[in-house]
Amino acid sequence: MADSPTLSKPNLRLTDLESLGQAAECLRTLAHPHRLRMVQMLLQADFTVSQLAEACQLPSAMASEHLRLMQRCGLLDSEKDGRRVFYRVAEPQLQHILGCIEDRFGCAEAG
Repeated sequence: MADSPTLSKPNLRLTDLESLGQAAECLRTLAHPHRLRMVQMLLQADFTVSQLAEACQLPSAMASEHLRLMQRCGLLDSEKDGRRVFYRVAEPQLQHILGCIEDRFGCAEAG
């Protein structure tokens, strides 16, 4: 029977619990199908609230709330261009997170 790993091994790398708490909060924020769809889109280009709302079949006010939550976690940025506000991914690691999701659950071309 193999020895089970113990916490006293010097090569065990662990993230501190405060950082894991922050990660859990951001993952909870992402844990919504419409937010995941918005991130998928924003990883490919910048979009306005109305464009994201239309793609997710949501009212603009609801799309804005989803975006605000993701911005508050530091996942997204926005930039005003005249009267329009464009959103973009601020956290490059989202590419890896979405890649894992797409690998596991599939990713189809929009048609």
